[in-house]
Amino acid sequence: MTRTRPLRTVGSVVALVLAVAWAFPVYWMINSSFQSAATISKLEPTFSPFGGSTANYAAVLGDSGFVGALRMSLVVTAIALVVCIVVAFLGALAISRFRFRGRKSLVVAVILVQMLPAEAMFIAQYKMISGLGLLNTIAGVSIIYVAMVVPFTMWMLRGFVAGVPADLEEAAMIDGCSRFGAFMRITFPLLAPGLVASGVFAFLQVWNEFALASILLTSDATETLPLWLRNFSQSSAFGQIEWGQVMAASTLVAVPVIIFFLVVQSRMTKGMVGGAVKG
Repeated sequence: MTRTRPLRTVGSVVALVLAVAWAFPVYWMINSSFQSAATISKLEPTFSPFGGSTANYAAVLGDSGFVGALRMSLVVTAIALVVCIVVAFLGALAISRFRFRGRKSLVVAVILVQMLPAEAMFIAQYKMISGLGLLNTIAGVSIIYVAMVVPFTMWMLRGFVAGVPADLEEAAMIDGCSRFGAFMRITFPLLAPGLVASGVFAFLQVWNEFALASILLTSDATETLPLWLRNFSQSSAFGQIEWGQVMAASTLVAVPVIIFFLVVQSRMTKGMVGGAVKG
């Protein structure tokens, strides 16, 4: 016991230092968003947002492209998230629950796709979407995002599906349930935490994606929030970046992610507790 306490204390101190180092950039972004350009440019940093103003947020919300970019990001992310979860979930079920010809080849293909650098496929993806006439459209960028996120999401869900014994479904079928009924009543509730965790990953990857969007969405009318933020930061007069406004814009871009995570986190906890009780 005497040796364990110092180790726990050291571990707690290290964890606290790492947590502060991780949270400080987020705090500094929010703090700077309330400061004026003159305050930010001072040699002595201001560590408290109190006494600042919301002028930077007013400038961001008053920008003509913010609302359109927000709408574009929400629509594209929602479409890609729903399609990705459905396709990846069905694929994970097929790989984990059924034996069919080409199963191993499919698993290897999923792994190999993840190993390919995304930049190596930009030209082919651009030509494909351009050939279909889907440049600067929600459908075009959504197709690419789904193809980008599905492989890892499928592999991630495969672990959750494989962790639920098939014997539970068989026992329910013996008690009179159909295969579909046994799956929906027994297996699906136990997979809820995995679906939520995979959904969080897919949401973050699509919401923050910049490189592909900059290639497929070249029109100002169809830009997503990352593209709008890039253009907004470069639109200052005389080439001077208004860091307060940029930090305010970055904070607003992060707000939907925080809201989504808070909502999903509570549902993830309920799903894990429910699954543990049913197990």
